[in-house]
Amino acid sequence: MINVRILRQEDGSIHGFEVKGHANFAKHGEDIVCAGVSTVTIGTVNSLEALTGTIMDSRMNNGFLSAYLPSKENGDAGKQIQLLLESMVVMLNSIEESYGKYIQIKEVIT
Repeated sequence: MINVRILRQEDGSIHGFEVKGHANFAKHGEDIVCAGVSTVTIGTVNSLEALTGTIMDSRMNNGFLSAYLPSKENGDAGKQIQLLLESMVVMLNSIEESYGKYIQIKEVIT
């Protein structure tokens, strides 16, 4: 199972996320759940960099991705960053709705 933790601050803003595990929906190379989660999460990290100039502190290894914002952004950049991160959450929730046996998402305040 893939476990996703969305890390929020007290004000509800997202400051990072962690993804661990494998869906085991299908054999390696054919697992659409793993591919979908990877595309959404890695795509979000890449989008943040390309569209806002924000480089997340990210680490990736087999079955693991963590990404944290370097600092809290305010103003228009902060709004764009939060919009992209919230969009990621919507996409992950859509995957969970269809494949809940293979992915679990938790939102935590840290």
